[in-house]
Amino acid sequence: MLDGSDLIARAHTGSGKTLAFGLPLVEICDEESPLVQALVLTPTRELAQQVASVLTDIARPAGLKVVVLFGGVGYGPQDDGLARGSQIVVGTPGRVIDHLQRRTLKLNDLNVLILDEADQMLDQGFARDVERIIDVTPEDRQTALFSATTPDWVKKVAARHLHEPVTINVAPDAGDEPDIGHTVIEVWNGEKMSVLVDLLNQPTEGATLVFGRTRRGVENMARRLQRLGYEVEALQGNLGQGARDRIVKKFREGRLPVLVATNVAARGLDMLNIDRVINYDIPDTGDLFVHRVGRTARMGRSGEALTLVATADLPKLLEIERSLGKKLPRVSAADVARAARLAGPPRVQAPREVHSDEVIT
Repeated sequence: MLDGSDLIARAHTGSGKTLAFGLPLVEICDEESPLVQALVLTPTRELAQQVASVLTDIARPAGLKVVVLFGGVGYGPQDDGLARGSQIVVGTPGRVIDHLQRRTLKLNDLNVLILDEADQMLDQGFARDVERIIDVTPEDRQTALFSATTPDWVKKVAARHLHEPVTINVAPDAGDEPDIGHTVIEVWNGEKMSVLVDLLNQPTEGATLVFGRTRRGVENMARRLQRLGYEVEALQGNLGQGARDRIVKKFREGRLPVLVATNVAARGLDMLNIDRVINYDIPDTGDLFVHRVGRTARMGRSGEALTLVATADLPKLLEIERSLGKKLPRVSAADVARAARLAGPPRVQAPREVHSDEVIT
């Protein structure tokens, strides 16, 4: 990046990608100019806040200002930050476009564009907004894509926006690979909820992150668990910013033992207290599997990844195992139930009253 090259960089989750592009940005930006010189795009509000926090820590001593732009909150503080002059902007595509349309953000003098979590930024859900943003940036800008995975279609899309990019693929050394214990739980009868309850009844030191496939699915799952007396919240893309911040803060501080989330909503959950990840719905690809399980075993800690598999999930499981290059160990739902019984009484709160508007479908 310091040489000015466009870049496609892949490195495993938790390896320090934010610092990898953050440190060069501090060197590249000119503190004497109040104009926006670097833009970092992220797929979620949580990740934008996390990246902005890291960049602020390293940019402030160099006399540089960082402003973070994301939706779900008012424009006032963001407008003020841009008006005072900020050399580095971190934001989600939707809110960045809003500021461009309101003319509170100008990218005429942009030197560097970073796409963080590029596999998501260039996915079908974000690609159009990202390309709209790229269209208003200088053609001679430097562009870098950072991600834990770089599917072939990302490279094809990137080819339209990068000039002779340098590709860096940092494979973890054997001693650097996350210490994650994998288990596939065979649920041939399709009763995944009963297996999930058995898992939640087993003791664990840290928090549990449960992945579902859809917004409605995670909402229903959380409601069912709440009705059974478990302390759990759902994190999904339609939540207001206030609710999202409250849930993430509670989860980060260890006051929420179980969080149910979709793939996109969980982006940016970089915290050390996640002891295990449960794939209630199996991910569609090996790349998504890597992203999900990477939420645990951060910074040299160990973690556990449990994947529930019904008969219909077998083709996806085999595809994931092929991408990982190994077969994951399997246990039965009966084994999980037996372990739950040995663990003692269920680890739930006293059941609360369920109101009529919370009827589970």
